[in-house]
Amino acid sequence: MAAHPTPSPLKGRRVALVHPAWHSCGTYRVVLGQIAAYRALGAEVFPIAISSDPGFTPGRGWIWREFLAATPELDNAPRFFGGAPFRAVLAPRFLKNVLWPYLHGDQAVIRSGLAERALLSKGLEDIAFDLVHCNHFFLMPIAKRLSRGSARILLDSHDLQARQFALMNEHMPWLRPRVSYEAMLARELAFMREADLLIHLNAREEAEFRASLPEKTHALLYPAVPPAPTGPGGEDIVIVSSNNSANVDSVIWFLRDIAPRAEGVRVKIAGNVDAGVRSRDAALFERYKDWFLGRVENPGAIYADARLVLLPTIDGHGLSIKTVEAMASGLPLIATRLALRGMGEGALRLEGVVVADAPEDFARALKEAARAPAWSEARRRASAARAYYDAHFSAVAYERNLERLVAPLLA
Repeated sequence: MAAHPTPSPLKGRRVALVHPAWHSCGTYRVVLGQIAAYRALGAEVFPIAISSDPGFTPGRGWIWREFLAATPELDNAPRFFGGAPFRAVLAPRFLKNVLWPYLHGDQAVIRSGLAERALLSKGLEDIAFDLVHCNHFFLMPIAKRLSRGSARILLDSHDLQARQFALMNEHMPWLRPRVSYEAMLARELAFMREADLLIHLNAREEAEFRASLPEKTHALLYPAVPPAPTGPGGEDIVIVSSNNSANVDSVIWFLRDIAPRAEGVRVKIAGNVDAGVRSRDAALFERYKDWFLGRVENPGAIYADARLVLLPTIDGHGLSIKTVEAMASGLPLIATRLALRGMGEGALRLEGVVVADAPEDFARALKEAARAPAWSEARRRASAARAYYDAHFSAVAYERNLERLVAPLLA
C-alpha cells in the first residue's frame, strides 16, 4: 500500500464501483486493481457486478454460481449484483427498441438496454454514495441511478467500444441492414457525455475521445494490473489468452503462420481461448490440441514457471492487459507492434522485448529465444519490462494518479 503523508480525500468516502459481471478477462483484472486502490486510499467500496444476460437478477444465487466461483478475489467483502429480469425483456418496448436493433447487430443498444432495466441488490439504491466509478459506457444507466443526481460519476471507457463491437460483428450472422459502426459510436458518445470525468486506459483512445468529445474533461489513467510472479522460472514458452474474437484470430494466426516455421519449439497456450479456436478451426485445433491448457485458475503460475512469453497479436483495440501482465513477469517477450498498442514509444524499445510483425520474423525470434539460456529470477526482477510495469501499471502508480484525478470531484 502506498504511504500518504496527508489523509486522502477518499478516506471514509463511499464509492459505488459498477462493472460488467465478467471474469477471466482484462476488464476483470482492471476492476480488481480499482477496488484495491480505493480501499488503499481509505474508501468504502461497493463492487456491483451487472450481468448482460437476462434473468441474472440479485438473490438468484444459483444463477450467479459460475461467476462467484470464478471471482473468489471479491469474497473478502460484501458483493452486490444487478441484472434485468425476464419480464423486462419480454415487454413490447424492449422487443421494439432493444431486441430488434440487436438482431441487426447493435451491440451498444442491447447492453445499455439491459442495464436500464436491471434490478439491483436490495438497499443499494438507498445508499448516499460520494462517487460512482462506472466501467464501460453501457453501464451508465446504473451509474446515474446510483448517483441520485448528487454523486459525481467517473466513467472508465476501457477502449472505444464501438470499434470492439464492429470487430465482434464480423463473425455474426445478423439481419440486414446491419447496424453501422457510426450508429453504435453515436450511442456510446451520448452516454459518455453524462459522466463528469472520462478516464481512458491508453493513449490512443484518450486522443480519439478528446477529439470526439472536446467539451468533456478527459484523463489518461493506465490501469493497475496485479503483478505477475518473477520466478522461480522454468522451461515453458507460453501464450496467455482469453476467448474473444481478437484473441482467437491472433492464436489462429500464430498456429497457422508461425508455428510451422518454428518446428521443434513447443508452446503452452493458457486460457479459455481454446474454445474459440476449436469453434473457428476444428482441424487446426486438433493438430495443436496438446498445446492448449484451457482455463487456468492461477494465471500467475503460468508466468512463474515460464522462460518466454509470446504475444502474437494481430487484432484488437485498446490496451492489452495480457501484455502488461507479461511485462510484470519480467520475462523476455516476443510481440507484434499491435500487442504494445496504447503504450508509449519507449515500450517498443525495451531491452528483452523483441517486436516482430511478419510471421517469418516472429518464428526466427522464437527459435533464437528457445535456444537462449533462461533468465534467472533476479534478472527478471531487474528487467526493463518489469521496471516499465512498475512505473506505469503498478498499484502504487495507479493509487497516486487516481487520487489526483478524483480529489476535484469530491471537493
